Amino acid sequence: MKENINPFGTGWNLDNSYSKLPDIFYTEQKPTPVRRPELVMFNNALAESIGLDPVQLNNPKAAEIFAGNQIPEGSVPIAQAYAGHQFEHFTMLGDGRALLLGEQITPEGKRLDIQLKGSGRTAYSRGGDGKAALGPMLREYLISEAMYGLGIPTTRSLAVATTGESVIREMPLPGAVLTRVASSHIRVGTFQFVSKWGTDEELKALADYTWERHFSDIDEGENRYLAMLKEVIRRQAELIAAWQLVGFIHGVMNTDNMVICGETIDYGPCAFMDVYDPSTVFSSIDARGRYAYGNQSGIAEWNLSRFAETLLPLISDDHHQAKVLAMEALVEYHRLFERCWLAGMRAKLGIFHEELQDEKLIGELLEIMRKNQADFTNMFRVLTLDRPEESELYEKEEFLRWLTSWQSRLERQDETKEDSIKLMREYNPAIIPRNHRVEEALDAAVKQGDYEVMKRLLHVLSKPFAYTAEQDEYATPPKPSSSPYRTFCGT
Repeated sequence: MKENINPFGTGWNLDNSYSKLPDIFYTEQKPTPVRRPELVMFNNALAESIGLDPVQLNNPKAAEIFAGNQIPEGSVPIAQAYAGHQFEHFTMLGDGRALLLGEQITPEGKRLDIQLKGSGRTAYSRGGDGKAALGPMLREYLISEAMYGLGIPTTRSLAVATTGESVIREMPLPGAVLTRVASSHIRVGTFQFVSKWGTDEELKALADYTWERHFSDIDEGENRYLAMLKEVIRRQAELIAAWQLVGFIHGVMNTDNMVICGETIDYGPCAFMDVYDPSTVFSSIDARGRYAYGNQSGIAEWNLSRFAETLLPLISDDHHQAKVLAMEALVEYHRLFERCWLAGMRAKLGIFHEELQDEKLIGELLEIMRKNQADFTNMFRVLTLDRPEESELYEKEEFLRWLTSWQSRLERQDETKEDSIKLMREYNPAIIPRNHRVEEALDAAVKQGDYEVMKRLLHVLSKPFAYTAEQDEYATPPKPSSSPYRTFCGT
């Protein structure tokens, strides 16, 4: 393996501040070299925005970097340690198939993690091969970029490189490495890890590092750690509300998949809901529906409670007082989530100001949609286009009554109908990454080596609120199927 190179003047500007934490938090590790790397996806816009040269990096030679065969100058690769509650069961985890190359310092001075996912075994692999298959890495690339287009805080994807090797799952699959960009990979599970196996000094070191990296611009008041808890709660309330408003279902909301900075991370068994149903589950491993669409807010609150538990020794030396302060902070989560969700739903319906009956109006629409298996995205799309007659519910008497109530609500505000439609176009995407379109793109890439289908889909998803004619074909729901759509974990 060639190490610490900066080929072609590519713009790498890496630092390794996380490595200055105590050794308990990571293990230095080199990527496993691969046989025949090939760069198959590269995010030119993202590369340029973080100070990399897309012209120099989007070429065959750069595949050596994005597959892990070469290490950029300034990189000290590490696997991060963390723990987590996975479906309520607590366990030791860590980067079993990922390596943090370092933190790219952007031209604006922002610090972003650059991580290779699928780069081989680490000290935390627990018997796994540390590798990744092409399909799941392309899925993460596609869905994370779709989330970015929707304006939802998210990790992003810089590149996918194939390895020229097979990985064995149920069958041999083409291997690949994803390059992920994140504000950081510090998780609730990172705090759980040090709370369980570290010292109070190591816990404080992690908390102070996290504060300086993500929260130094907010007022810490008299208690930095309580202020951090409150800010994490606020960010997660806003994030989960944003998921709900576009019908996104994460799939594995384990505590190791909740990052402190408030971004969406881990796009394994995730998908977007077609037919509105709060009980919708896509993950093949979520047999009891723990992470169903309608449960996501409650699960986030549960995860935040686990985070609060880790901070108790820092919040106060008095354990009882620490619990009281943490509980007071956690109580605010539900209020914050409801406020964000209601504000978003009002906007989706063109409502500018609050009325007491708004929640009832929203609830009635969602119940009509649930009972009649209406498409979530397209219902709001036809309302935004002012073409409710195109809805499959237009012949339903209860929907027509609801339309009359909604129109009366809009007439009670000072803003014009045109103002409402403009607001709705800002909050209702014309398209989402429909599951059948995602599978179509992945099948073409993995089975036929055709990446154009995925690139076309990425293009239309980059501006989901554009309402262009080009997007119309991507708004079509899938044909009815006798079996539910299922997604799978990449491991």
